[in-house]
Amino acid sequence: MRFGMFVPQGWRFDLVGIDPAQHWGTMLGLAKRLDALEDWESLWVYDHFHTVPVPSQEATHEAWTLMAAYAAATSRVRLGQMCTCMSYRNPAYLAKVAATIDVISGGRVEMGIGGGWYEHEWRAYGYGFPSAGERLGRLRDGVEIFRQMWTKGEATHAGKHYTVDGAICQPRPLQGTSLPGSAENGIPMWIAGGGEKVTLKIAAQYADYTNFDGSPEGFAAKSAILAGHCKDVGRDLGAITRSANYNVVIGTTEKEVADRLAWTEDHYRKAGVAEDVLQDQVKSMRSQPAVGTPEQIVERLSTLEKAGMTYAITYFTEAAYDTSGIELFETEVIPALRDAKA
Repeated sequence: MRFGMFVPQGWRFDLVGIDPAQHWGTMLGLAKRLDALEDWESLWVYDHFHTVPVPSQEATHEAWTLMAAYAAATSRVRLGQMCTCMSYRNPAYLAKVAATIDVISGGRVEMGIGGGWYEHEWRAYGYGFPSAGERLGRLRDGVEIFRQMWTKGEATHAGKHYTVDGAICQPRPLQGTSLPGSAENGIPMWIAGGGEKVTLKIAAQYADYTNFDGSPEGFAAKSAILAGHCKDVGRDLGAITRSANYNVVIGTTEKEVADRLAWTEDHYRKAGVAEDVLQDQVKSMRSQPAVGTPEQIVERLSTLEKAGMTYAITYFTEAAYDTSGIELFETEVIPALRDAKA
């Protein structure tokens, strides 16, 4: 199994209490930690502007600005967003941005892309909030523009939602051009979301990676639907790496796990999140696959790996304050899953 990790950027109240002047140093320190340990293949950021589960005045650092900064500050780890909202930026412009960052990074960018969902920030930023059908239509148009920009260095596309006419992308990404062994399609494309009729159909056509429901039942159901769409478009399901995101709450004993969950609950409370909302958040976390002792997490992720989930993108709520959970995951979980495959 392969592993990535989200670096805290404030979106999930994960920099609360840290002086804003120290945010970048905190994020950079964690990024460099991932860069130095080969067990971690990738680091990730979220593409959001307002905190979740509720908007607040707490900081949320912008995703693609961070991508450029991490590209310059690291040398090995791959760099992704889970996931960029297509409608927040013109797709030709975004393709150009991603290509430039790919060059800066030496060919390490992953493009996570989706239709978007966080209505509050859409409306707050003046994007309106179009129907799901329109948001997904924009996603389809946009990924076609990406592919043209990255593989041909130019895009012409007259879509329902986006039209470009000879949009030039120079330099092209290193991936797919001058980087030995890179994919022919350029920057790897992660189509995120589990929409069964549209999103997974787009994924069957364009995705190098998918990212959807990571529960055993949900993952199996979405995988079956993706397989059907792949068959319809004449594509091998095995050509697409299937990933999922996991909140990790880990402890050597069940008491330690309970203590970490209690810390998370208290952390949200101190951040000003309403009691009913924070209780829902913590309740949801308790039953997730990567919450437990190392042995429990290994067993659950092993089962998911057998079902085809071969890339886990992890999130540790406490990462900016305490790395002991990350260290336990690195020493007890990653080696067990890596060695089992070997």
